[in-house]
Amino acid sequence: MDRTLVRRDFPILDQMVNGKPLVYLDSAATSQKPRQVLEAVDRFYREANANVHRGVHTLGTRATDAYEGARAKVAAFIHAKSEAQIVFTRGTTEGLNMVAHGYLRPRLKPGDEIVITEMEHHSNLIPWQQAALASGATLKYIPLQADGTIDLQDVEATITDKTKLVAMVHVSNVLGTINPVKEVAAIAHKHGAVMVVDGAQSVPHMPVDVQDLGCDFLAFSGHKMMGPTGVGVLYGTREALEAMEPVHFGGEMIETVELYASTWKEVPYRFEGGTPIIAGAVGLAAAIDYLQAFGMSHVHEIDFALTKYAMDRLDRIDEVTIYGPRAERGGLVTFNLADIHPHDVATVLDSEGVAIRAGHHCAQPLMRWLQVGSTARASFYVYNTEADVDALVAALVKTKEFFSHAIG
Repeated sequence: MDRTLVRRDFPILDQMVNGKPLVYLDSAATSQKPRQVLEAVDRFYREANANVHRGVHTLGTRATDAYEGARAKVAAFIHAKSEAQIVFTRGTTEGLNMVAHGYLRPRLKPGDEIVITEMEHHSNLIPWQQAALASGATLKYIPLQADGTIDLQDVEATITDKTKLVAMVHVSNVLGTINPVKEVAAIAHKHGAVMVVDGAQSVPHMPVDVQDLGCDFLAFSGHKMMGPTGVGVLYGTREALEAMEPVHFGGEMIETVELYASTWKEVPYRFEGGTPIIAGAVGLAAAIDYLQAFGMSHVHEIDFALTKYAMDRLDRIDEVTIYGPRAERGGLVTFNLADIHPHDVATVLDSEGVAIRAGHHCAQPLMRWLQVGSTARASFYVYNTEADVDALVAALVKTKEFFSHAIG
């Protein structure tokens, strides 16, 4: 596909910011939405808005069909065995917390171990940290190599027969590292532990086959893959979901309710109490259709090509430090420019119409490992082009010149 034509599918990109054409390079935080997704959500509210699983009237049937159709589409997208393995959530964070509270905590005791890495997003760190603190279990970290990757020998040395759960990001939102989660899952299972994958940065950008990965749980968010905000997915094997307790209680997740006890519906409905995120699921299904028109292998190729082009261009600017591996990686580049604070860099870039992210990226332990307080990050998607990278580089050169004159 011609990406200059693809850009026309995204109405928000057709605007000026501070008098300059918008260059959006913050898709790792949230992606923009094509008109096909916007129209699908609008059409749902105009033609099918009703609650699901409850009414026998026409609108209720339309809404239920759309919602359950979205579940089936998600299952096929990540190659789950069954749509019953797909739980709709508010996003990656909620999905990981559901596993921590509903699956792990009831099984955790003093002396048990939870294994993660220092590159985790806070959403894949704090739930396990809190579970360890509440139970007396031990939280252990797989060490990172100098380039921000992990070594499977270190994985073997860190996971033991005391390990109950291993949680790992598939693609780092800071380093761009693509972790070998399939191999890690095999090691975890050898010791009787379950494997949890944070797929927030992988599912939107590359082919993901949960059966091939062998993970027990995988969580991701719709808004990072061109879908609406407020909708996400928790995948689990049938065995893992059957063993997990609900953490939200109320209507629609129950089978029977007595005065002093209740029973739950079958998986996945026991985890979707209350009115679910119907329009969000409809929008997510439309986003999947859009991505599949590209092919996820092609999406990954576009991301990596733009990232490589960006790293090559940034290397030509004196005093730019790039973090993470240089080999195949996710579609983002995290960097610092001289001793200029990343927030100042992002502010000057915004004056040039270039939107990037600056801060600790919800990864403070990783910032300490990198020995920095914060970084700047440019992240890419299929609506970006090499011209966007050129605009980023030109704006960074202006930023450096501005601060050189200011200091001088």
